[in-house]
Amino acid sequence: MIRFWLATLSVAVYAGAVLSAQAPPEGPGRGWSGEFEHAARQLVGLAEATPADKFSFRPGPGVRSTSELYMHVAVGNYWLLAQAGVKPGGAHWPGEIPADAEKRFTAKDDVVRWLKESLAAVRAAHATVDGSRMVKFFGAEVPATHVLLRLLVHNHEHMGQAIAYARMSQVTPPWTVKSSRK
Repeated sequence: MIRFWLATLSVAVYAGAVLSAQAPPEGPGRGWSGEFEHAARQLVGLAEATPADKFSFRPGPGVRSTSELYMHVAVGNYWLLAQAGVKPGGAHWPGEIPADAEKRFTAKDDVVRWLKESLAAVRAAHATVDGSRMVKFFGAEVPATHVLLRLLVHNHEHMGQAIAYARMSQVTPPWTVKSSRK
């Protein structure tokens, strides 16, 4: 009986080592990392494809501009990581996030840099978050994984908004151009 349990334990440890050594999945339906990478690729691809003069596009009065939308995603990524228990700092964290960052940074190069750095910060921090750790989030004690889920949903929500903005300002999402040529 002891041999059986030792063999079972050995197989479990080996399987765990093999699975953890594999690259994170990419693409829709491939878990948290896959879904995050899908949104990240499309957000960055669309931001880069948008001409600089379209970053001031605003679909209506009182609505975020294109630059404000991307800055909202970037600042939101940092804020949500902090809410999940990630300590600010490291190569991809800015020294300071001004309260008016969404309105202060409007130039395409600045906005794209903030967006890319925030996405890199998420990639670097995601695996370090203790998902079972309870954190305070919007007045409730929740597992940190719930905050990471909110981060993922937030990126996808605003990816859809960015697509709508792009279409309204005559910018074609680059991934649709590639697929229509096939």
